[in-house]
Amino acid sequence: MSRLSVPNLESDTGPSGQIYGQIKKAIGSVPNTFATIAAHGPAALKSVLAADAVLAAGSLTKRDQEVIKLVISAAAGCDYCVAAHNHLAKLAGVKPEVLKQIREGQLTGDAKRDALVGFVRKLAQSSGTVSDDDYAAIKSAGYSDAQLVEISLAFATTAFTNVFNRIYDTEIDFPAVA
Repeated sequence: MSRLSVPNLESDTGPSGQIYGQIKKAIGSVPNTFATIAAHGPAALKSVLAADAVLAAGSLTKRDQEVIKLVISAAAGCDYCVAAHNHLAKLAGVKPEVLKQIREGQLTGDAKRDALVGFVRKLAQSSGTVSDDDYAAIKSAGYSDAQLVEISLAFATTAFTNVFNRIYDTEIDFPAVA
């Protein structure tokens, strides 16, 4: 059971209600984590959404963004975010068997994706410290400096939601991960 209740999205007409309306318009519904963050820190959710807009306008594919977020969430042990990003990655076209391989730390057979997964996992396990060899490997896989900035931004926003959901034990409202 969540430590914070999900607010009534329909009756909130304040700053949070405005954010809920924007989210509904963009994605059709308001995930529990966004609803709860907005209810207690609307500016924090606006920051997350602004970062997601920057990522959407960047050069990483939606698949790559969701894979990054899934790897970080799995490493952090955030069940909510694993369910969310597993679902969103599936919607972005990542096959269920590939998602399982990623969650379990196995190679997927796609060299560029495996380089990304390995790099992000290393970031998560080392609090962001990477060796010269790690840097050379992600660069040789074809990721640009601009994409490394985007990877860092995706990492930062996902770390925030992971911590938030683990503190408040947010009720999962995404399909279960099998």
